[in-house]
Amino acid sequence: MTVRQDQLKNGFRIVSEHMPGLQSAAIGIWVTAGGRHERIEQNGIAHFLEHMAFKGTRRRSALQIAEAIEDVGGYINAYTSREVTAYYARVLKDDVALAMDVIGDIVLNPVFDPREIEVERGVILQEIGQAYDTPDDVIFDWLQEQSYHDQPLGRTILGPSERVSAFSREDLSGFVAEHYGPEQMILSAAGAVDHDALMKLAEEMFGHLQPRKGRVADPARFTGGEARQEKDLEQAHFALALESPGYRDDAIYTAQIYSTALGGGMSSRLFQEVRETRGLCYTIFAQTGAYADTGTTTIYAGTSADQVGELATITIDEMKRAAEDMSADEVARARAQMKAGMLMGLESPSNRAERLARLVQIWDRVPSLEDTVAKIDAVSTEEVRAFAQDMAVQAPAALALYGPVLGAPTLEELLARRAA
Repeated sequence: MTVRQDQLKNGFRIVSEHMPGLQSAAIGIWVTAGGRHERIEQNGIAHFLEHMAFKGTRRRSALQIAEAIEDVGGYINAYTSREVTAYYARVLKDDVALAMDVIGDIVLNPVFDPREIEVERGVILQEIGQAYDTPDDVIFDWLQEQSYHDQPLGRTILGPSERVSAFSREDLSGFVAEHYGPEQMILSAAGAVDHDALMKLAEEMFGHLQPRKGRVADPARFTGGEARQEKDLEQAHFALALESPGYRDDAIYTAQIYSTALGGGMSSRLFQEVRETRGLCYTIFAQTGAYADTGTTTIYAGTSADQVGELATITIDEMKRAAEDMSADEVARARAQMKAGMLMGLESPSNRAERLARLVQIWDRVPSLEDTVAKIDAVSTEEVRAFAQDMAVQAPAALALYGPVLGAPTLEELLARRAA
């Protein structure tokens, strides 16, 4: 399998990987404009725009967009994150040009029909309401807000309902004009694809666009803080975040190995101690996520009202213990989990296309899998213990609690226990 990468004169980037033996391909446009690129009055507009892309273009109605892909047995979708918005499809190899045409059409030619805007506004407001009714969704929005308080990175991707209710056609068009230039777009494809054919299609569809610099995201500052809401729910939801490296920092591999060993699987410390030994919860996990200039290691669990205090303190105790006695076997197991998860995932052309786009967004190139695996393998037990020590003693932290949480300790109390 060979990765090829090119760029049009206007800055539009193309990356692809041919995967021999496949009869299908994944293809999409990743736009480096997400939630953190919004001004406060725009919060939620990147996601709104993603919805509107499927509501009609100058060439196709909303139904025709869906039929064009589904008539050939494919599927099309999109998502918005805090740093990118993606529009992508999966089709058979003979239909790659069709998928490219449809995706290019929805990105370049949305009509923003006022009637469709109102329809989709209602859909998004329902989505916001559903999120608030889903405790293990909303708690992560609160945790993000406390981690990056008063910053674009801390705001919800969906946006507040009052802003979504006010967005106009001009607001949507303005965000496109500001952020959807060729230099902000990456065409990524994997599977049964021909790179030269993709280059030709890209030139035809995107070569006419004039370069324009998008709005640079504000630098992130991990602030920390606490959000707590008492509510009559079956479970008390607990989420703790600690500042970690961004994805351009090689220490991200250490952070990911640490969180995997701490709470990344059934053999992890938190799962074994909190669930298997003490029976305090059904779900508990730790994970590390990263952005361009910051990251968070997050621990989440759901438990009963009378056990949330015990669960919280044991979590802190297990973090402290990991700094003292994280073993070489645990680190080796976490490394193996990371590598296996990455490599197994890349058997899917959709995952591979997303990885290519992500790497081009981060580095403007695609480091080899061998390089990535080597960086994972290079992380030592001593480095993981040192990182665990930072997490257990001094890393800035944020806490979110939701449900019957009167018995839960405060962030100040948890930090005091951490320092004891």
